[in-house]
Amino acid sequence: MLEKQYIKLKLTGKTKDEVLKELVEVLNDGGALENKEEFLKVVKEREATSSTGLEEGIAIPHGKTKAVRKPAVAFGRSEGIDFDSLDGEPSKLFFMIAAPEDATDSHIETLSKLTNKLLDDEVREKLENAKTEDEIIAILDEEKKVEATNIEKREGFVVAVTACPVGIAHTYMAADSLANKGKELGVEVKVETNGSVGVKNELTPEDIKRATGVIVAADKTIDMDRFAGKKVIQVPVKQAIRAPKELIEKALNGEGEVYIATSSGQKEAPKKEKTGVYKHLMNGVSHMLPLVVCGGVLIALSIALSGIKAGSGADVTNPFFKAMLDLGATAFGLMIPILSGYIAMSIADRPGLAPGLVGGALANTVGAGFLGGMVAGFAAGYIAKWVKSWNVPEGLKPIMPIFVIPLVSTALVGVVMYFIGAPISGFMNMLTDVLKGMEAGSVFLALILGCMISFDMGGPINKVAFLFGSAMITQGVPTVMGPIAVAICIPPISMGLATMMAPKNYEVGEREAGKAAFAMGLIGITEGAIPFAAADPFRVIPSIMVGSGVGAMIAAIGKVADHAPHGGPIVLPVVDNKLMFIIAIVAGSLISAIMVNVLKKFKK
Repeated sequence: MLEKQYIKLKLTGKTKDEVLKELVEVLNDGGALENKEEFLKVVKEREATSSTGLEEGIAIPHGKTKAVRKPAVAFGRSEGIDFDSLDGEPSKLFFMIAAPEDATDSHIETLSKLTNKLLDDEVREKLENAKTEDEIIAILDEEKKVEATNIEKREGFVVAVTACPVGIAHTYMAADSLANKGKELGVEVKVETNGSVGVKNELTPEDIKRATGVIVAADKTIDMDRFAGKKVIQVPVKQAIRAPKELIEKALNGEGEVYIATSSGQKEAPKKEKTGVYKHLMNGVSHMLPLVVCGGVLIALSIALSGIKAGSGADVTNPFFKAMLDLGATAFGLMIPILSGYIAMSIADRPGLAPGLVGGALANTVGAGFLGGMVAGFAAGYIAKWVKSWNVPEGLKPIMPIFVIPLVSTALVGVVMYFIGAPISGFMNMLTDVLKGMEAGSVFLALILGCMISFDMGGPINKVAFLFGSAMITQGVPTVMGPIAVAICIPPISMGLATMMAPKNYEVGEREAGKAAFAMGLIGITEGAIPFAAADPFRVIPSIMVGSGVGAMIAAIGKVADHAPHGGPIVLPVVDNKLMFIIAIVAGSLISAIMVNVLKKFKK
């Protein structure tokens, strides 16, 4: 990435802006940039965050943008200018890093090696005295032999996280600085980097539990809740480059503040780190939650303010409320793709996002619901991870993350979802035929319909039951839709109640979602319970099925009839035997809420 055409042995700029512009011109003349003005803008925005001037006369300005044609490093040498460096001294050696948006792991590893070399006094001295461009390249290509030394190992284990806004230079320089100083001191140090290609050398729950101290050298947001209960030293990323010994000594001595995980100002006991499949699942659920809440509330408000009409259901005619309904429906439409996409991204990092999103969209298309979206997410993630592991020629590596991995993974996920779609369609037709053969108004039919409605909350089985009930209204048998209307609202109402009854069983985000779910239940939006079912299907789905089944049977016994193809208390004006309708909802919701909280006490 550092070629002769990118080297300028004598920079003429006298100010920071002049040097930055001069180095950008060097990269542009060498053919590394698509748009030099855009790249310069990105570099200056990075400098505004915090100066890239380090100690010992070194500065590493950098930028990551689509304005970069290919990864490159420009080197420039100056007599010394004020670059707002850490030690206040003039900067003389400049390395400008140009990274495209699709920078690969190999590019970042190369840059990490470069920044590591710059920590060496001998290398810097050679760079200052080099006479030609070839000498500069030879100095940086040279592999220094490290002689074994008998360093007495010290007790204690230090874990650290490094992260800078762009995730290219300072992230890896800080990591190398801490790791090298740890070796020098005889201290075991493990450093996680949160760079532009994702998390590398990730700290495990066992690492964190064993650690004597924690160092977080970061200039951007990272996952801090995993350090709950540990003494954490938090500093800017530059501090790890400047004073690694001081930080390691402090961590060994137990200095720092005990970190308390908080989301709403309340202190919470540290929870066990999520790992494996559960970690991937929760990554999808946490990103899906805002869509469920905002979409559900918009739909609920539009229906609540418009009302329900017998025979046609929600009667939203006002243009403003119609726009609100459409906006909520759009948010709901993104719910499954986001769930699927972020499950896949958790498994395979960024290369998994595209196939995961497409898989989720296909799950919507084939009517597979959130369960199909979960299947698509895990399939996309593990397929992308597999493709990512392929050993390909060096020439193909730059296009792997932007072309090969997304293309192959998306194609394979499409095949998986295609084979899922046909059985789902056949299964839906079979269920419809079975329901048609049952006696309308029977308690057993109500039980079956109630369980179907709550099983996948908007998925294929739910749709079969709902469409069957809607069809029976047109045939003059509204007593089939009555139990369904009860079952529709029990999952979200019961999960809202469950979070209120036993808040300690749920994380802060789930407790907030519980309030929204309760409101959605009142308007008959079953999907409000999806986040809870996706996060903990083996406890939540059986609980809401039992409650919905019982509620539907009570409605059938009470001869509840619903004249609109909709559910929840919102349809009360078009329901026959209103008292039994309310009793059925309350009973079913309480049963589900109590059952799920009892099951929450048992380990998986």
